[in-house]
Amino acid sequence: MTFPKHAACAVLTTALLTACATHTDSYARQAAKQSAAAKARKVAVNPDELGEFANFTQWKDVADFIDQMVARHGFDRAELESLFKKVRYIDTTIQLVKPAPPGKPKNWQAYRARFIEPVRINAGVAFWDTYADALMRAEERYGVPAEIIVGIIGVETVYGRNTGSFRVLDALTTLGFDYPPTPNRAARMTFFRNEIENTLLLARESGIDPFSLFGSYAGAVGLPQFMPGSIRKFAVDFDGDGKIDLRNSPVDAIGSVANFLVEHGWKRGEPIVFPATVSAENGRGWDMFIGQPLEARFRLDDMKAAGVTPTVEPPADMPFGLVDLQNGGEPTEYWLGAANFFAITQYNRSFFYAMSVVELGRAVRAARAR
Repeated sequence: MTFPKHAACAVLTTALLTACATHTDSYARQAAKQSAAAKARKVAVNPDELGEFANFTQWKDVADFIDQMVARHGFDRAELESLFKKVRYIDTTIQLVKPAPPGKPKNWQAYRARFIEPVRINAGVAFWDTYADALMRAEERYGVPAEIIVGIIGVETVYGRNTGSFRVLDALTTLGFDYPPTPNRAARMTFFRNEIENTLLLARESGIDPFSLFGSYAGAVGLPQFMPGSIRKFAVDFDGDGKIDLRNSPVDAIGSVANFLVEHGWKRGEPIVFPATVSAENGRGWDMFIGQPLEARFRLDDMKAAGVTPTVEPPADMPFGLVDLQNGGEPTEYWLGAANFFAITQYNRSFFYAMSVVELGRAVRAARAR
């Protein structure tokens, strides 16, 4: 197995646009805009993200990892050793994954303001207008509304503007073998080592140089910020050009987001969230619904009996979970989350994230209708 020496990004983009011109989604109209978007996404690397030489091949755990890749997947040992000699240690990634200092309360309104704002909304309208055909096709095929797909890509990268400038292999190797001391350090190192494995397999399967992959400080790639393992498992060739390219094809990103949600429990035609209030008149019986696993698993009647009152009546036969959005010193917001809300949390395991996706999508839809 030999890695190509360089990623032929310009060639991939040209091939992508050529294939799109013959597709049923009217891509000829989109080609110029997509090419401009790809050029805008050229990586400008911050000096702090270049890292430093660490000679990872001298690290025992890295040597063991190379042994495993040779035995499990038939990689050439000398090539992997040469590859890991070029991997750089990125201290910035270590600093960014460290937990926030204790004591600072969560604040949903402050978090919301970062994403539900004019720049992102206007960019979302432009994205929706440009890729309306693909969004409609994704909704028809997967049952995921366009506004949810638009919400996710907007929250993740502002529609491709901020896809990350870290070399993915640098970031993943740093985190996989030197994750900072935390209670979940072992689990996180295992996760990131698995993603290194997936990066190398993805590069081999796609015929690209693994160093051509740039992304976030945690190794997420492209417009939808898929981890390499998610690219291999959930990404789809939605523009029909014979390849999956989440870095340069917004259409592939659209289909891949929809497919990811379906694979994680999205149910066609079902609602997402309903506003609610909680009552302490008979104690705080509703506390039992806080801090539960990220799934809709409680009967509405049981939640009402415990003091949860929806302000918009949801279907009585659907299961729900109680979503608490803390607002610092202000009152907490409560919502009833259906299965589709919790499908979004599988993209990012955060109530704040999932609600931002919902609200950004709604805001873009409303702005587009004006």
